[in-house]
Amino acid sequence: MLKIELHEGWTVRAVGGRVPETIAGAVLPAAVPGTVHVDLLAAGLIDDPYRGVNESALTWFHRSAWRYETVLTAAPAEPGERVDLVFDGLDTVATVELDGAELGRTANMHRAYRFDVRELLSADGVPLNVRFDSALEHAEQVEKEIGARPSAYDHPFNAIRKMACSFGWDWGPDLQTAGIWKPVRLERWRTARLAAVRPLATRDRLTVHVEIERDAPADLVVVVSVLGRTEEVAVTGDRATVTIAVPDAPTWWPAGYGDQPLVPVEVTLRAGDETLDEHHARAGFRDVRLDESPDEIGSRFTLLVNDVEVFVLGLNWIPEDHLLTRITRADLAAAVDRAVAANANLLRVWGGGIWESDDFYDVCDERGVLVWQDFPLACAAYAEEDPIRAELLAEARQNVTRLAPHPSLAVWNGGNENIWGHEDWHWKPRLGDLTWGAGYYYRDFPELLSELDPTRPYHPGSPSSPGHDPEVVHPNDQRYGTRHEWEAWNREDYTYHDGFVPRFCSEFGWQAPPAWATLVATLDPGDLRKDSDAFLLHQKAEDGNGKLERGLAHHLPIPDDFAAWHWATQLNQARATAYAIGHLRGHAPRTMGSILWQLNDCWPVTSWAVVDGESRLKPAWYALRRAYAPRTVSWQNRDGGTRLVAVNDTDLPWRAPVAVRRLRFDGTELAATEVSLHVAPRSVQVLNPPPALLAAADPDREVLVADAGELRATHLFAEDTVLRYDPAAVRAHTVVVDGGYSVTVTAASFARDVAVLADRVAPDAVVDDMLVDLLPGETRTFTVTTEASVDAEVFSAPEVLRSANALAAPTRVG
Repeated sequence: MLKIELHEGWTVRAVGGRVPETIAGAVLPAAVPGTVHVDLLAAGLIDDPYRGVNESALTWFHRSAWRYETVLTAAPAEPGERVDLVFDGLDTVATVELDGAELGRTANMHRAYRFDVRELLSADGVPLNVRFDSALEHAEQVEKEIGARPSAYDHPFNAIRKMACSFGWDWGPDLQTAGIWKPVRLERWRTARLAAVRPLATRDRLTVHVEIERDAPADLVVVVSVLGRTEEVAVTGDRATVTIAVPDAPTWWPAGYGDQPLVPVEVTLRAGDETLDEHHARAGFRDVRLDESPDEIGSRFTLLVNDVEVFVLGLNWIPEDHLLTRITRADLAAAVDRAVAANANLLRVWGGGIWESDDFYDVCDERGVLVWQDFPLACAAYAEEDPIRAELLAEARQNVTRLAPHPSLAVWNGGNENIWGHEDWHWKPRLGDLTWGAGYYYRDFPELLSELDPTRPYHPGSPSSPGHDPEVVHPNDQRYGTRHEWEAWNREDYTYHDGFVPRFCSEFGWQAPPAWATLVATLDPGDLRKDSDAFLLHQKAEDGNGKLERGLAHHLPIPDDFAAWHWATQLNQARATAYAIGHLRGHAPRTMGSILWQLNDCWPVTSWAVVDGESRLKPAWYALRRAYAPRTVSWQNRDGGTRLVAVNDTDLPWRAPVAVRRLRFDGTELAATEVSLHVAPRSVQVLNPPPALLAAADPDREVLVADAGELRATHLFAEDTVLRYDPAAVRAHTVVVDGGYSVTVTAASFARDVAVLADRVAPDAVVDDMLVDLLPGETRTFTVTTEASVDAEVFSAPEVLRSANALAAPTRVG
């Protein structure tokens, strides 16, 4: 097998639609893999759609057509040689021509295509062209032919197999990309090739399933080698299975539970002494299953790896960049590392995005990050007729085969909010007798997985109540399966989480703007207002700013100053994140999973992400890291009272004294006691403080503090809107250190949520911690990493050294 990349020498030009005159006649160098937007940006023919209001100036692109062109120079096929032209991904409605002959038409960005071109090659070169037509117009035509299905947005993204969020989302731009977005190559081979290889590893066994494409008769043998063992089988027909027992295989564990050994697997296809094809993979030996057994509440939803129950500390994952072809393996590694650094052990690849790349899964394999993989269907009804059905199942077969070997892959999920949408979003009158996707979730996907990957659990949808008719047991019922909690953000408050104890919460979250440095790079100075057109174009949620302010009003003052408003909304997101996670973890083992919406952004936007579109950490990331720590203490509202909840998510028992004090903000001690923690491994302990500790005489100027070693939990007896904080509670001293600055903050009075917003000093600046509560006389040193050289005093500026106190009154910092 000889593989030859075809990534050089491409051009692209517009061939249809109302394209601006400056672009219509241009023939541009084309990056392959790439998309037209990226080429237009490189040529300076469009402004960056992520900046200002530029996105709105590109709606013409939605109904445009483009032609990629190159010359394919390749020696003609020799006798007995097969030559294939392979496209790993075409985005999306494409017509492929070689030397004037149409090879095929495509309408699915999520699958690969292969064309036999042995009769069309020439050493003198022949033209290779790929035309991309409007995905939007194609989807509109499909709707006319098979009937329109409802969805959460105006564009018919559910009528074409293209990344749903390419058409815009409540956090993403509407750009509708087009292009040769994955590698393209020639493959030259003889006799037979490995069409598909699926190494499926459990703790003590490797089973390799092989599919063969033949081009000539021959006696074939498949050879598999792993851990010094080699087995071979003769191929009859076009399939073979090789099973190797590996009782001494090293065990792969998720992060926080053990190591992640990855073992090379070699698969060879032979005809006699000739090697025809090879496949190289890595295996991680582990077992994974879901415990969904009935109990007195409903039924469990607990993930087990190697028969050990795992409390899922998860984050929802969207594409790291809306312009997908700009994402590198290094970008993915950095993003996953930010999740690992926040103590997460699972990423959910959300159903409105893409089947992620092998690079993404490789990175997760290496770091022990479990992956929950949605089938790419989201927030819509999906037709179960062709052309959608055939495309969807072909795509699913390809991608299940591709991803199944990765040990990090833990759960297959039928889609995002589609079952819930059918029950609650007024779809039924619009659908009538039209299909909506149930056949995929309850029949097709389970059947496909039973054939291709029986080693992993499947869940019909997030949310859903598996095993129950959704018309009888609601798909978002807290007693079963998975729950999405969006009433808190949309209509209530983050304390609304107290009213529900789900078995597993796979979506919840709170919004905030991106980091200040990201805003400054995205918006012009005059647009740094919450009501500017540019700011609102980067706030995609329905009534997003209104929800931000109503959420603020429950807890914090709503500042008039934009910079203070920015800080207040970021602080509220951080508090909402910690509150919800504390509630979920505190109810283990009834609740056994928390998947926050969301880790990342695909562009600079106000959203639920804890890492913004320029990869800057929001304050909520620091709150998440603390809330997902292996051991935590927090004050929670439980059973009508205030309780101290200790979570021990380690393999060792946790015994520690806890000093519990009620103090005035000036440090005067009003009541104190010591309690003892005795928390078993992977367990929770709930402690009831003595009544005297909860009997605040002055609720607006007292704080309840619990210190367990280096861990601290504070509880306030009133909201910040009425608390009598000292607005000048902190002073700071900064010195230069290797790699940046050391900022030592000292508290003269109780200081809540102290933060150094380092990116306001330099765009590359990152602080090691934030949202720290300090008692009078205490100090905390923050380390800021940056290459910038600045006046150290700037870290004491009120817009940099922030706290909740600063929102209560104008700030003075000494």
